[in-house]
Amino acid sequence: MGIGTAPARTPNTFYWWQYALIALSIALGAIYALPNLFPPDYALQVRPVGSDDVLPPEVTDRARELLAGAGIAVKRVDSEGRGALIRLSTSQDQLNGRELLQGALNAGESGDRYIVALNLAPTTPSWLKSIGAHPMTYGLDLSGGVHFLLEVDMAKALNDRMASEADNIRAMLRDQRLRWVAGTQDRWVDGTRLAIPFYDDATRDQARAAIAKQNPDFEALARDIEGHPGVQLMLRQQKMREIQDYAISQNLVSLRNRVNELGVSEPLVQKLGSSRIVVDLPGVQDSAAAKNILNKFANLDFRLVADRDSGASETETYPYQTRSIVVQRRSIVTGDRVTNAKQDFDPDNGLPQVSLTLDGAGGDRMHDATKDNVGKQMAILFKELKPRTRNVEVNGQQVIEHYSQEEKRIINVATIRSALGFRFRITGLGLGEARDLALLLRAGALAAPMYIVEERTVGASLGEENIKRGVHASLLGFALIIVFMTYYYRLFGVMANLALGLNAVLLVAVLSLIGVTLTVPGIAGVALTLGMAVDANVIIFARIKEELDKRSPQAAITTGFDRAFLTILDSNLTTLFIGLILLAISSGPVKGFAVVLCIGIGTSMFTAITVTRAFINATHGGRNLKTLYI
Repeated sequence: MGIGTAPARTPNTFYWWQYALIALSIALGAIYALPNLFPPDYALQVRPVGSDDVLPPEVTDRARELLAGAGIAVKRVDSEGRGALIRLSTSQDQLNGRELLQGALNAGESGDRYIVALNLAPTTPSWLKSIGAHPMTYGLDLSGGVHFLLEVDMAKALNDRMASEADNIRAMLRDQRLRWVAGTQDRWVDGTRLAIPFYDDATRDQARAAIAKQNPDFEALARDIEGHPGVQLMLRQQKMREIQDYAISQNLVSLRNRVNELGVSEPLVQKLGSSRIVVDLPGVQDSAAAKNILNKFANLDFRLVADRDSGASETETYPYQTRSIVVQRRSIVTGDRVTNAKQDFDPDNGLPQVSLTLDGAGGDRMHDATKDNVGKQMAILFKELKPRTRNVEVNGQQVIEHYSQEEKRIINVATIRSALGFRFRITGLGLGEARDLALLLRAGALAAPMYIVEERTVGASLGEENIKRGVHASLLGFALIIVFMTYYYRLFGVMANLALGLNAVLLVAVLSLIGVTLTVPGIAGVALTLGMAVDANVIIFARIKEELDKRSPQAAITTGFDRAFLTILDSNLTTLFIGLILLAISSGPVKGFAVVLCIGIGTSMFTAITVTRAFINATHGGRNLKTLYI
């Protein structure tokens, strides 16, 4: 038996499995890019305010009738979890329908019962959804998402601070045995002033000196109050500005945490003026839940259940289940001291609960309060400020005034078995209520309530006409590339154009799969990617032309691709490094541009080198070429 040599491989050919892998990649890319051809519907999302309530069918029927009566065409009504999604035809129908349903469904004495929120409902076919194919997420500067403008209630922030200071002053006066006029403590707070009446001038003067020493942020003045000698405390302007700055800063932090908990891509939460906050939620999928969470001002208050000998002025009574609970006015600790909150389940009975962790000061307060009260009961008070509106007359005109209605209820009463510390749990909640409570506490308490004064879906920031011009310009540029490549490189140019089109398909598919939010800077990244892909093909074809003078056509093709590869790799690597640096140090639209750029480098390398070579190998490989037209 003789030993032979393996037959030489035919130049410029791929194995069948290489063609199959390339075809499979292109087919998958086309499938996962396909959902972007189905534009979303304008929709209204109707959902009950309660976390565990379900929208009754009659409410959905009534909403459909109200819209039909107003001449608003309803495309379809879908049941979605606890609510309904009403699909409409135009953005104007969406805005008009929201105003109609918001007023009609919440009319009556019971107040706001249903949330009516704007939404963009996807129209992706179910078979694409079943394989995880979804349309690309667009930023607000293109056409997608919801815009909220919130007003921070600065008056409430100042009033709460004054109420807190009043509690501290009462404790100090009580310790120093300085008696104020009984029964007046509920009237001490008046905006940014505190008015404290005493029985005689001597007590007033002692109290004024003690208060001024302990509270340098107030200007203490001697005034007659309700017919008695008293002390009037006025908050200094500098301290007032500090409280207002803290309120909006704390609300910004809390809103950003809440938006992050909602899983919104590329959100925008920023201050506007001295008392307003803008929240843009691009690509939001559940705007009703977002509106409910953003507009909720809730907190916890841990209090001891009062003894029988406690005075009426030091206690409050609340209903709980089938009885009334009397609790002390003084708080042990509030939800502001919560550093972590997690919704989980009680291992004993499987019911929902919220596991809490307090900060250092909160844990110390909880321990000090419970170690001396083992065997007694502690109540957890849930306080919520619900935004309301009313019509008031100002200068002879009816205007809408925003205000808050405070609701307090006891959600849990438990016997203190031992001294508590930094970690404990809250039981007796529904699943949705526990989930929302954990989210709010984990995100951080708001320093002041806020009102949604504007809500709308947002189209292109540059205007619809500018977007059309941008699309037309992009198509014109792509057409010029096709003409140039076809004219200058003949059949090779046609194959490069096909690879360029597939590059765009693959890029859209990857962006859709990983959920990147596409903005105007992202579109710039797409354009740059396509330009880089064409540039790679130009470099390859120029190398092949150079090699034709020295080698046969088949050898020129092989050498041209091999030598051009290093040049293309170097240029793309340097661009990739810049993209990665931008990705690490930037945020918002610039970060979106960097993501698109980095992904585009990978797809352009694949199509410009592998796909283009597959086309050339399929048409020219293995043939005895005498000449090559390029």
